[in-house]
Amino acid sequence: MNASDRTPADLLRSALAADPGRPMVTFYDDATGERVELSVATFANWVAKTANLLQGDLAAEPGDRLALLLPAHWQSAVWLLACASVGVVADVQGDPAAADLVVTGPDTLDAARACRGERIALALRPLGGRFPQAPEGFADYAVEVPGQGDRFAPFAPVDPDAPALTVGGAQFTAAELVARAREDGAALGLGAGARLLSGRTYDTWDGLSAGLYAPLATGGSVVLCRHLGQLGEDGLAQRVGSERVTVTV
Repeated sequence: MNASDRTPADLLRSALAADPGRPMVTFYDDATGERVELSVATFANWVAKTANLLQGDLAAEPGDRLALLLPAHWQSAVWLLACASVGVVADVQGDPAAADLVVTGPDTLDAARACRGERIALALRPLGGRFPQAPEGFADYAVEVPGQGDRFAPFAPVDPDAPALTVGGAQFTAAELVARAREDGAALGLGAGARLLSGRTYDTWDGLSAGLYAPLATGGSVVLCRHLGQLGEDGLAQRVGSERVTVTV
């Protein structure tokens, strides 16, 4: 990866330039049997579309706070990088009433209604499917995002020293996030081509780092598993083999 990268969006651009076809996020939901694999190029395309939605249709600006009420999921990873691309602070499991806008899954709709700004809901259905009917008071992400542009340019450059992420009561600037992700990746033994399997949730730094940022910062990829406890030891061993996993957390 490029040593000069100072924001998560920089890391993604470097990954795209290095090898757009390699895996970036492979997602499993062991409660539903869903599997989705996104290459760096496909992941970056989702991020660009989501960032265009965020900056354009939702009128989000650098420094705005977005309450991200989503589980560990490939679409959550997309939103985290979209926020970083615009300069919006991703407040993971943050208070919607204190946020400028909210992004929620189907299980946290009631809590998300406390947000007085724009509200986006994700059905979290296989292949990014939409709600049968959009929840009242929310725009359906799966309806809004497909028509967005495939390339993104921020209206203003993202400041590496501005707040970028809040999780578990800790706040990180973009530069701090990148530095911490690199440190975590080194501690885990990650490097170019590494495949990390994570069953951690996305409501802690350790979960976010293992499930996205550390692999991204070190040229690796993540096998992100939701409801991993339902898989069983034999199933886990089979997945480690079939996905060519090199590190498990």
